[in-house]
Amino acid sequence: MTRTSSDAASRLVGRPATRELVPVTPGASARWHQHDYPGPFCRWNYHPEFEVHLIQRSSGRFIVGDHIGPFRAGQLVLVGSNLPHDWISDLGAGEVSRGRDVVFQFHPQWFHDCTELMPELASLQPLLTRAARGLEFRGGPADAAAASLVAIGTASGVERLGHILAMLSAMAAASAEEAVPLANPWAPPRDERTAEVMDDVLRYIFASGSQPVRMSEAAARVGMSGSAFSRYFARAAGQTFSATVRKLRLTQAGQQLVRTDRPVAAIAYEVGYQNLSNFNRHFLAHYGRTPSAYRRAQV
Repeated sequence: MTRTSSDAASRLVGRPATRELVPVTPGASARWHQHDYPGPFCRWNYHPEFEVHLIQRSSGRFIVGDHIGPFRAGQLVLVGSNLPHDWISDLGAGEVSRGRDVVFQFHPQWFHDCTELMPELASLQPLLTRAARGLEFRGGPADAAAASLVAIGTASGVERLGHILAMLSAMAAASAEEAVPLANPWAPPRDERTAEVMDDVLRYIFASGSQPVRMSEAAARVGMSGSAFSRYFARAAGQTFSATVRKLRLTQAGQQLVRTDRPVAAIAYEVGYQNLSNFNRHFLAHYGRTPSAYRRAQV
């Protein structure tokens, strides 16, 4: 192990626990909270609780399991138990998105106990089963569930329970086109180091800009050999390191094509492609259309 990789490993050892520990809210059976970005909750993490996640402002790229895609204000996602996730906004240095995230988290045991007392809630079980892959909601059900999610934060007692049930009911009523599964099924490793390693590596990829992203450098950051890191990353992310980098960069390119009128070649370079032909080929394989056709379709 090199001095650099040894130092990186030492830094990781002293960091907080990797799995997010969802605290209990006094007087409430499940947790609601709102937070800024960046912040202590904004990292690649997993936890046994289900999570309803609303983005209120900003845009960027998000990861749920092995799915990588763009997000913007209004996005509502239901994350399954122990499914890794992260939302990274496109902000400049020192910028903060206040109140970006509204989150509701509940433990599977909470739902099980509630269902035993109120059998009617069993109708929600198919929704939670499908959430194992993560679900992104659209249209009317997304709007209704988001409104109820926000309302939970200012309510208490029976009124709070009413908003919780309304939110879950709206999501359960969504059609297949309105509740889109995100990740492929797979079981990520859950050791004490995984989330720290993944969070460190993802920050390295996002900070790279147009510069090359090297697996050897990522491996050195977390104190691993290249071959060990390659296997570790694939198990943790459900896909290879190179596939993750490619998806992140193509997602960024897609956002730039929609938001700006900059030339395709300039966007390709900005997201790290030195060869326009390679960019066009990868973009077509990922989105099913050329960059120019993608831009026209989004106008």
